[in-house]
Amino acid sequence: MYKGTEGVTRDFVATGLVVLEERVLLLFHHKLQRWLPPGGHIEHPELPEDAAMREVFEETGIHVEIVAEHEPTGFEHALARPAGIQLEDIEPGHQHIDLLYFARPLGSIEVKRNEESDAIGWFTVEEMREMGVTEEVMAWSAKAIVAISRIK
Repeated sequence: MYKGTEGVTRDFVATGLVVLEERVLLLFHHKLQRWLPPGGHIEHPELPEDAAMREVFEETGIHVEIVAEHEPTGFEHALARPAGIQLEDIEPGHQHIDLLYFARPLGSIEVKRNEESDAIGWFTVEEMREMGVTEEVMAWSAKAIVAISRIK
């Protein structure tokens, strides 16, 4: 059954789940008070995968490449397919449509914090569980680890 969306605002965002040797890059978001992968709003006229790479760099100081399937269309303008798309309630009446991308670092893996985060680091899924990371973030992290490990 269709549920009306009158009065709901939505923004498109992109998230980068960055994997290095069975560890995923997470930051403790100051405003939201929880561990999250880096991500943020897609700026006009930015492409979603470019937004994910930009957000990772802005929030962590790490350059990444997106690891994604490309639909074999025969057209060179096909975009990288996100690993997932989900709807997130941010606050009453406002949601994010989040395009999730798997990525791996390019160059230095030394992280730097920004004003949005209280802590940042590379974590295994087991460490995430001990830290109280949400089941959703742990599940996406596990999927990213598997996907990246298949590509050498």
